[in-house]
Amino acid sequence: MRTVIAGGHGQIALRLERLLAARGDEAAGIIRNAGQAGDLRAAGAEPVVCDLESASVGEVAAHLEGADAVVFAAGAGPGSGAARKETVDRDAAVLFADAAEQAGVRRYIIVSSMGADAGLTEPPPGTDPVFAAYQRAKGAADDAVRARSGLDWTVLRPGRLTDGPGTGKVRLAERTGRDEVTRDDVAAVLGALLHAPGTAGLTLELIGGDTPVEEAVGAVALR
Repeated sequence: MRTVIAGGHGQIALRLERLLAARGDEAAGIIRNAGQAGDLRAAGAEPVVCDLESASVGEVAAHLEGADAVVFAAGAGPGSGAARKETVDRDAAVLFADAAEQAGVRRYIIVSSMGADAGLTEPPPGTDPVFAAYQRAKGAADDAVRARSGLDWTVLRPGRLTDGPGTGKVRLAERTGRDEVTRDDVAAVLGALLHAPGTAGLTLELIGGDTPVEEAVGAVALR
């Protein structure tokens, strides 16, 4: 199985690439900075240099030819402003979906955010306006992906991300309540979702829990 990951140098993406390589799958990561290529190779992934903020649909689709699945794990990052939440977290996700359809790749998993909401026009008092823009952008991207009849999509919405070691146990459901989850466990769930076609068409929240990853994914998969 060949999977192409947008945001290939991200913290979750690098973990996913290692997992895929370890189980014998092919992984390719799309990166903007060619200087990051060595890190992807060390993770067992093929680096693909392409700027999703400036590339055309056709250019991205060419990189997806022959893939079995794609994962959108890109993000503007914590140091970016509201404008790049739109151009990366929203627009690049939509572009990636367009490219997947053009390349004939149906399986599309997008890493979103718990609380993502395109209609978040009045965030709760005290909410950072850039974070509110991020949540709106993520929600808009999710909506755009879910509207695609040409994709077997899954939207994954993790809780607050942590860098502790993964437990291999999670709670995965349409609604989980807010809590944290390790990036290791998010990557493990993504790896399991890629081999669980019955999760297509689902929007799932993810936090740490008591259920082994494979069991948690199997429990939500539509049969």
